[in-house]
Amino acid sequence: MPKRSAGLIMYRWQEQELEIFLVHPGGLFWTKKDKGAWTIPKGEYAEGEEPLEAAKREFQEETGFAAHGQFLELGAVKQAGGKTVAAWAFEGNCDPAKLSSNLCQIEWPPHSGRLVEFPEVDQGRWFSIAAGRDYILKSQGPLLDMLQAALKR
Repeated sequence: MPKRSAGLIMYRWQEQELEIFLVHPGGLFWTKKDKGAWTIPKGEYAEGEEPLEAAKREFQEETGFAAHGQFLELGAVKQAGGKTVAAWAFEGNCDPAKLSSNLCQIEWPPHSGRLVEFPEVDQGRWFSIAAGRDYILKSQGPLLDMLQAALKR
């Protein structure tokens, strides 16, 4: 069965312009990647787990911010690696400087037997939709269209 993730797009309005909050993955692989590397806060969920509840949990684990309010179901996209990402949006605000991510471990370099611990997310940033299109993973780009369609503003 293909892997499934659920995530949230936090959005806000700044002087009539829609902005989205994206996060940059932590870890050595992503260190020097910027444009095309950012993502919505998301994570895998277990069989029988409600995807929206998983998305809220993952948002808090990856950012340290709680997700509250009305959640708009956006739909799902298939990432390049085959993982399906279901997404919801909610209106909110946060200070990216206060982001606090959970830690994870991976073997680095691969097949070395050496475990390295790092934050799952190393930073967050607010983007306009136009800038977000340049920074978000290409396979998650359609989520921005879905958000705009859902807000129709």
